[in-house]
Amino acid sequence: MPERIASYFEPAPDQMVQCHLCPHQCSIKIGKTGLCGVRRNRDGVLYTLNYGEITSLALDPVEKKPLYHFHPGSMIVSAGTVGCNMFCSFCQNYSISRHRPPTTAVEPGELAGIAREAAGQGSIGVAFTYNEPSIWYEFIWDTVQKLKENGLNTVLVTNGYLQLKPLQNLLPYIDAMNIDVKAFNEGFYRRRCMADLNHVKETVENAVGRTHVEITNLVIPGENDDLAEIGALAGWLAGLSPLIPLHISRYYPAYQMSTPPTPVATLEQAVLTAREHLQFVYAGNINGVADDTLCPHCGHCLITRQNYETRIVGITANCCSNCGTPTTFIHM
Repeated sequence: MPERIASYFEPAPDQMVQCHLCPHQCSIKIGKTGLCGVRRNRDGVLYTLNYGEITSLALDPVEKKPLYHFHPGSMIVSAGTVGCNMFCSFCQNYSISRHRPPTTAVEPGELAGIAREAAGQGSIGVAFTYNEPSIWYEFIWDTVQKLKENGLNTVLVTNGYLQLKPLQNLLPYIDAMNIDVKAFNEGFYRRRCMADLNHVKETVENAVGRTHVEITNLVIPGENDDLAEIGALAGWLAGLSPLIPLHISRYYPAYQMSTPPTPVATLEQAVLTAREHLQFVYAGNINGVADDTLCPHCGHCLITRQNYETRIVGITANCCSNCGTPTTFIHM
């Protein structure tokens, strides 16, 4: 597919360009790309190299994103491209974020058509996921317009590393986000991701209240598993809203990191610590732990989950069937 002129850049001296899409704000020489690998300076103009280029396309349970409070039990078309603007040494999708596998060219209207057809299989829209979607900005911008015209939902599964202006422009067209807060200390972000925490926090703070937000935190032994840090993350989120779902996920060795998997006991303690601040905390990447959604008022089970099989068992007319508390914290 032909390269497209990128959004959010300005010319610089000597035919360089400065990209303003993400906080790296790369200054890019002619013929070179930014750190994401998919935005190139061609004769003093910035082009996006991955417009419409898809590496992964699947129909997934929405809980797999993970989103537990957004149309539970539904399916969603999931699409990803190539590249990333972080450099996580534990990346689970490094084959597309760090490498350049074969791609299939798809126009925005085609992807919207795929999503429309998938509605017959219980799909609610499209999730931009697998690699970092924000560096696919131009394609996502064009596609979400088509999806909205067809009454379909739009989801970003993102690292949150996006400048404020492009984020604010995109948010009115996004129905839900899962934002990966990889740790709650700056040292981890600098050492393990080549990024910084404050910009991610700014994304979360601007998204909460404007779209449905859930947070993921991958707990890595010896890196970000300190319970005080988990408590600080949960406390900060609770200050935005105590109803934000937090997914505390189990790490497994991947890419450049060979540390053994997170002990189950560590994950359980992290969940208990976070629940001192937040109403809804779930353990991810492990079966049978903290998957059910309970009524925050009476503890009645509202939703059960087992291996992505979801059943709504305790909600009637958008209220807890036991005590009548409105379940407005779940988007049905």
